[in-house]
Amino acid sequence: MKNASDKSPNFLYAQSTSVGRADRERLNGHPGKVFWFTGLSGAGKSTLANALEVALHARGFRTYILDGDNVRLGLNKDLGFSDADRSENIRRVAEVSRLMLDAGLVVITAFISPFRRERDMARNLVGPDDFVEVHVDTPLAICEQRDPKGLYRMARAGKLANMTGVDSAYEPPLSPEFVAHAGTQAVEDMVIGLMRCVSKPQGA
Repeated sequence: MKNASDKSPNFLYAQSTSVGRADRERLNGHPGKVFWFTGLSGAGKSTLANALEVALHARGFRTYILDGDNVRLGLNKDLGFSDADRSENIRRVAEVSRLMLDAGLVVITAFISPFRRERDMARNLVGPDDFVEVHVDTPLAICEQRDPKGLYRMARAGKLANMTGVDSAYEPPLSPEFVAHAGTQAVEDMVIGLMRCVSKPQGA
């Protein structure tokens, strides 16, 4: 006989609430959306995500950034960088993004998320109509030149394993909603393009 500590759906029931996503979006004055930034380390994901949030906030959008390093310092600090841990990292972030979307927020995530299957899983969890995959397409050579954390240097020296782009694969999106060429485009121009993916707040 199973007890309540077992990982079984028999003891879990989805609870309905009186206030739904549409009510929260109406209060916020805009629809929710999830922007999923993906790209190599040093590609410019966090910089572009921050610039997008600043622009959205200035226009009255309720936003929140889920950044890879920040999440790993808290929610996912128990995870490493093996393929299995990276997959679990993305699964948890996708679940949190879905909850924030239900709150009517514009969620901006900035994760390497190197594998297509995990990004597809995130899209399916969030819902394809609300998911904007943004490929921050910066060549590896430029990312290595930037190397803000010194990770590439460590990986090339054999001091860091499972480094995406060096000894761990990065699978670029096949059909993202937006491609940001952060190595050649101005941040302001990329933000203008991304802003077209969301609607204006009511009364704006």
